Amino acid sequence: MRAVVYDVPGSFDVREVQMSHPGPGSVLVRMTMAGMCGTDLHLHDGQFLATFPLTPGHETVGVVEEIGGGSVDGQGHPLAVGQQVVINPNSSCGACAYCAEGHPWLCDDFAGIGSSTPGGFADYLVVPSRQVFDATGLDPDLAVFAEPSACIAHLMDRLQPLEGCAVVVLGAGPTGVLLTQFLRLHGAGGVVLADPNPAKLQTASDLCDIETVVVDRADVVGSFDAILAGRGGAFDVVIDATGRASVIQELPRLARNGGRIVYYGVADEADVITISPFEVFRRELTVMGSFTEVESFPDALAAFRAGAIRMDGVITHRFALERYGEALDSLRSDRSAHKIVIQG
Repeated sequence: MRAVVYDVPGSFDVREVQMSHPGPGSVLVRMTMAGMCGTDLHLHDGQFLATFPLTPGHETVGVVEEIGGGSVDGQGHPLAVGQQVVINPNSSCGACAYCAEGHPWLCDDFAGIGSSTPGGFADYLVVPSRQVFDATGLDPDLAVFAEPSACIAHLMDRLQPLEGCAVVVLGAGPTGVLLTQFLRLHGAGGVVLADPNPAKLQTASDLCDIETVVVDRADVVGSFDAILAGRGGAFDVVIDATGRASVIQELPRLARNGGRIVYYGVADEADVITISPFEVFRRELTVMGSFTEVESFPDALAAFRAGAIRMDGVITHRFALERYGEALDSLRSDRSAHKIVIQG
């Protein structure tokens, strides 16, 4: 079988590798689609918990090919050969203090398929069956968003109550598009999405009842001031989905006194920002991060099946596995690219 393999950061090829077969409690999944996201650029550079040699790919849709003994899916249901599934890449040890406290996403030994173990940019993948979830009947073009949606479902739990809150999301990539829909689903009173790319904003507004604002990342302060002036006030919740330090630095400008600021986009590990502790103190701001999830796939899939989440038109680029390098280049530099997928 073929797989993308990095032996060291920044250096990869698509090569033949040994195909594994499932033992007890695991399944072999044939990959039909795997999404690319900004995290893959960080992994390319050796960041984000990357362990080498590495096969990335953590947003995956596939079909069950073989089933090991005693295997059930993440909700305890039996699996069948030929069944369409999605894979939760995230797992925890179940034994550390964080897991015992009911916070497995903070696990000391957190592991990720596609970062610390081989991922879905391959023809096949053997995974623990408990990390597999039924996606029967879902359009693969929606199912491929299960992993980022699960991470957002986790954030929604942490942000409650959201009812009636005014929220601004910075960044209209696929994550930003999903965030706006989940925020509306959870009762946010008004959602503003800001991005330099009008086409991405149009796609987002076609899918959800939101306001959109075109901003200039070369003038973050001026853009934020314009957002505030246009709206006539600041926001209860401010969410960064860009991972850009220049944007994150200025997030307090958008927050009301007593507001909540969320670092959601993945920043470079070397990035450092300056924040005024007096401002946080005086304005009673809450600054929080939201990393990932371990248990939220059922919530995301339920939202899909209810028709609450739509991603029509967000996938703009499709590449075969052997064209992974071209896909990575598009992810890095093609402004017309919204969502890129590797398709089997």
